[in-house]
Amino acid sequence: MKNKLKATAVAPSNIAFIKYWGKKDEVLRLPENGSISMNLSNLLTTTTVEFNTSFKEDVVTFNGEKESIKNNRALKHIERIRKIVGITTKVKIVTENNFPTSTGLSSSASGFAALTFAATAAASLTFSEKELSILARQGSGSACRSIPDGFVEWLDGDTSETSYAKSLYKPDYWDIADVVAVVSTEKKDIATTAGQKLAGSSPFFDVRKKHMKGKIATMKQLLKQKNFPAFGELVEAEALELHAIMLTSIPSLIYWLPGTLRVMKAVKQWRQEGVLVYFTINTGQDVHLICQKKDAKKVSELALQISDVKKTIINTPTKGAFLTEKHLF
Repeated sequence: MKNKLKATAVAPSNIAFIKYWGKKDEVLRLPENGSISMNLSNLLTTTTVEFNTSFKEDVVTFNGEKESIKNNRALKHIERIRKIVGITTKVKIVTENNFPTSTGLSSSASGFAALTFAATAAASLTFSEKELSILARQGSGSACRSIPDGFVEWLDGDTSETSYAKSLYKPDYWDIADVVAVVSTEKKDIATTAGQKLAGSSPFFDVRKKHMKGKIATMKQLLKQKNFPAFGELVEAEALELHAIMLTSIPSLIYWLPGTLRVMKAVKQWRQEGVLVYFTINTGQDVHLICQKKDAKKVSELALQISDVKKTIINTPTKGAFLTEKHLF
């Protein structure tokens, strides 16, 4: 390995239409079920990684602030890569998000996808998309879905080698949009990783697991048909089912804020008024409004009329993680 190696990657966050909740292996982050998602064009993480033999210590800077290196998830992930290469070289990581972090917008997905791509490139590793997806998953489960392009399926594997994400369709396959309604930029009180451990305590979790394979098959069929109303109904029902598991776990997980509920109720009203839009929510308070691309501007304007909505971010399907020459340092 050279004395100094640097690389920068950009990765999108993704929105899961069919979500995963619960893990069958905590260490490898193997999910209890597969999932289907779409990469988001305007929720992006940029990460620069440099391994340098002159560095005396590891340094991690996130959104301009230096992080503690004690139990740092990014450095734990770097350690996986050091082991693959067989090095102990210290590292500098600088990361920037262009969207709110830890509010349910899957910042760990874009974060660990960008970190994985940048760090492997900086370490002179040439990984396939599948290998990058497998490695990203070990940092944050949903990060594996931010590696491939466009519309993505995370396969429900029982081993590390069989649990990875692959592209179902390229970004230009379907003219749909995801308008994010930001109701609060406050960090959620329970991290997703901690919340996932409670999944099995819900009395409805086993029921959910039993019909997941059928639900994924239905979603793939609706994507193939581009049947937007049926697709939207399934996306919305899936989000509500996921939160039903959270609400009934022990202790309960309540990620919604009053603004979250106001947006959800408004979406139902807009549909009655003829605007075809559906909501989905991850483990947080901010709401994803799924609509057809032609309606994105109108949906954004409607959302901004709700007093709780601080801002909106309009996203279209986009490519997965990629390398860039525009380094952050």
